[in-house]
Amino acid sequence: MLTARVVHPWTICAVVAALFCLASVRAQEGAASAFGEVRFSAASADERDAGVWADGKYEGYVKEFKFRGKRSLLLPAGAHEITIKQSGYEDLTKTVTVAAGQFQDIDVSLVPNPKAIYPGADRAELRLDIRPKNAAVFVDDMYVGHGSDFGGRYHSLFVSPEKHQLKVTLGGYKTYQMQIEPPPNRKTEMKITLDLGDDSSK
Repeated sequence: MLTARVVHPWTICAVVAALFCLASVRAQEGAASAFGEVRFSAASADERDAGVWADGKYEGYVKEFKFRGKRSLLLPAGAHEITIKQSGYEDLTKTVTVAAGQFQDIDVSLVPNPKAIYPGADRAELRLDIRPKNAAVFVDDMYVGHGSDFGGRYHSLFVSPEKHQLKVTLGGYKTYQMQIEPPPNRKTEMKITLDLGDDSSK
């Protein structure tokens, strides 16, 4: 005797949903496999705190992208220009070829910039509370560090006591810009929180 099994509509929906999720996961895995990872190794504190640019876009700082670091710098397979910047040092620029599913290690060895200019004895002190802390900080269009470098009890930014253009930027956030004129031999505290949005002022 032949019998017919009735399949509940909810069962069909569950199967379809499971197949859709599986296809989505495989698509994401396939997309991820088209990228490679760039890692950094650095010996000194200044080198570990140096800013990282990939193809002209600020990504974060070296320490974030070391082996087992807080973040991963994933780039599409192919050639990319990596630039490392740190205040008081010459820029380090390298072209790397990233292979899909592989990692490329860059040794960060910075050379002091003999033309670097430092503030004098009447310098002004800026104590900056910046969020997100890995945002890049510029003074007069010169990269001086990231947010974590200038906050807390023992970290400050020292500048000459005159007018400066302060800029804080990070991908995915609106750029903050302000003209400042800090007084000599005094500490100025500022709190800067970037708003989410397009970085059109970069």
